[in-house]
Amino acid sequence: MAWKNGESAINTHLASNGRKAARKKPKRRLPPEVLSPEEIAAMMDACSDTPAGIRNRALITVLYRAGLRINEALALRPKDLDSRNGAIRVLFAKGGRSRTVGMDGQAFEVLMRWLEIRTNHGINGREPVFCMLDGRPLVDSYIRVLFPRLGRQAGIAKRVHAHGFRHTHASELRAEGVDIGIISKQLGHRTIATTARYLDHIAPYAVIEALHGRTW
Repeated sequence: MAWKNGESAINTHLASNGRKAARKKPKRRLPPEVLSPEEIAAMMDACSDTPAGIRNRALITVLYRAGLRINEALALRPKDLDSRNGAIRVLFAKGGRSRTVGMDGQAFEVLMRWLEIRTNHGINGREPVFCMLDGRPLVDSYIRVLFPRLGRQAGIAKRVHAHGFRHTHASELRAEGVDIGIISKQLGHRTIATTARYLDHIAPYAVIEALHGRTW
């Protein structure tokens, strides 16, 4: 092993072809950040009243009030929406599974406003719910730029990204006392244990509550 200035030049391991290959550093994962109701409202207000802005507000609403992953939301078709019963059918969930989630009536009202606009633009029901004004699907690169920009316009100091709305959804359900089994089904986790770890990671209320009441 080569050494330089008393330190190893690089950690190496044998690759399958017998050559020395650099060991990749583990990818750094930034901690999840949950948005407050006020920050969510500010994000909504940052969306314009143009058709694109109304669409973006509807997308935020679905991510926040239904807890969908961004790829699940972008794969929705109008036939997957059941506003009467407050349900959304997710056909292309993680791992190829499908599920049905719930969403409140006020959130559906925001979504229906966008659906009316896209209908007026001649977009048929076969196109994705969240699409461009010519019917083309939204792409990930657009979303990655959109949410941080809206966050800056809303004056939010936290990182703002699509999965943060899912974190916020799960955190709020837990704070409201929703049964963990219901939360697990809403999020599309395989097991309740996965949901428990997820919730403890994004909203460690047990730790906070245990220490919050301490006195000097």
